[in-house]
Amino acid sequence: MPRPKKFPVRMCVGCRSRKEKRELIRVVRTPDLQLVIDPTGKKAGRGAYLCPQVECLQKAIKSKALERNLGMQVSPEILAQLEADLQKRAHEQENG
Repeated sequence: MPRPKKFPVRMCVGCRSRKEKRELIRVVRTPDLQLVIDPTGKKAGRGAYLCPQVECLQKAIKSKALERNLGMQVSPEILAQLEADLQKRAHEQENG
C-alpha cells in the first residue's frame, strides 16, 4: 500500500498559522538585497511566508516579523507593492 504524499508545511509570519507551502506566498530577499514575491517558491535567497490576505501582511508589518525573518528593513514602497500584489492575488482567487 503506497504511503500518502507529504506536503511541506510553512508558517505565516503574520498570523502564525501553519499551512501547506503552496497555499502561502513567499517573499524573498535575493542575494543582491532586493525584495520580491516568489510565485514559484524556488528563488534563491532568504524567504518569509505569508497567507494571501492583506490582514496577514499588516500583522507581519506591525509586529516587525517580516523584517525579522528577512533580516533587513522593508521600505514603505516595497510594503505598498506587496499589499497591492496580495490584493490582486486575492481578487484573482475569488474570480477563479
